[in-house]
Amino acid sequence: MSLSSARPTPPRTWHQEGRERLTRGERAADALRNSMGSWTFVGSFLVFMVAWATVNSFAFAWDPYPFILLNLFLSMLAGLQGAILLIAAKRQDSIAAALAQHDFDTNLAAKADIEAVLEINNRQTAMIAELHEILSRLDAGRSADSAS
Repeated sequence: MSLSSARPTPPRTWHQEGRERLTRGERAADALRNSMGSWTFVGSFLVFMVAWATVNSFAFAWDPYPFILLNLFLSMLAGLQGAILLIAAKRQDSIAAALAQHDFDTNLAAKADIEAVLEINNRQTAMIAELHEILSRLDAGRSADSAS
C-alpha cells in the first residue's frame, strides 16, 4: 500500500465548491475586475494613451487632436468598467453573506459541542469530588482502626 493512498483526501472547502458553481459571466467579471485593478493594466493603459497621442499627432492622424475618437473609446471603457465592477462587487457581497452564514452555522455547531464537553467535564468533576470524599472517609476509617 503506497503512502499517498493511505492518506485521506482533504475535505473540499467552501471556496472550492463556490468556484465550481460560477457561471461563465461571473468568471469573466472576476477576471476583468482582477486585471483592471492591476498595475499591469495601469501601465499598459498609459502606454496605449501615449502611443495613441504620438501616432495621431505626428504620423497618420486618423484621430487628430483633440482625439475625439479616443474620448469616445474612453467613455465606452468607463461605462463598461463601471458595469463590470458592479457585477463583481455584487458577487462579492453574495460571497460575503454566504461566508457569514457558514461561519454562523459553524459557530452554532461548535457551541453545541463545547456545551457537551463542558457537561462531561462537570460530571467528571463531580465524580472526582465524590471519589475524593470516599477516599477521605476510607482514610479516616483506616486511621481510626489502626489507632484502636
